[in-house]
Amino acid sequence: MSLSLLFVALAVAVAILFLGGVYWAWRTEPNGKIVFLITGVLSAGWMLVTHVAAAKGALRFDGRPPTMMVVLAGVFVIASGAGFSRFGKKLALGLPLAALVGLQAFRFPLELLMHRAYEDGLMPVQMSYSGRNFDIVTGITAAVLGLILWKRALPGWVVQLWNMTGIVLLGNILGVAILSTPMPFRRFWNEPANVWITQAPYVWLPAVFVLLAMMGHIVIARRLAAENKSHL
Repeated sequence: MSLSLLFVALAVAVAILFLGGVYWAWRTEPNGKIVFLITGVLSAGWMLVTHVAAAKGALRFDGRPPTMMVVLAGVFVIASGAGFSRFGKKLALGLPLAALVGLQAFRFPLELLMHRAYEDGLMPVQMSYSGRNFDIVTGITAAVLGLILWKRALPGWVVQLWNMTGIVLLGNILGVAILSTPMPFRRFWNEPANVWITQAPYVWLPAVFVLLAMMGHIVIARRLAAENKSHL
């Protein structure tokens, strides 16, 4: 199967899992159906807009303004805004910790696809696990830790250590990716530059995967903080 189709399949699967989590967290609330519907519409709209913009060549790093940087800024704003909002709090408290951690397992197949993108000449080596990207560790350990948490509880510090490690590894690859773009602050000069994320469907790397990874870490941190507070 082609890389683009696999990429689309993974993005859609992760989006469905996210919406499933929203449904579960609000399933007993009077406004649960409305929240689920609004979240679904906004999520689909965001994916559609970013995909169409990329397909039409509207996303660039060398334009004025650099429109791709606008998308990246939007990813940070949406992820942090949702994660720290009442919406994020409801996800943190309304879902099993095993589910919150387990969702991050999508980063394992994502890293496999990114490595294939490097092998196909679309992505620079430093963004793969053959280079400076170690985020595959987060994906593998998320699957293992999620399964353990499903069976039994673990000390809060274990999950907190995992969450902090995941944040650091995510921050690492984000830094590498940004420093590989054809912008004035570029530091990795090997080719190709990191422009593949301006193309459809690969724009969903930041617009879907990075966004959910960031928001997920925030939500897990809020869950752990709430549990720690309840034990005081």
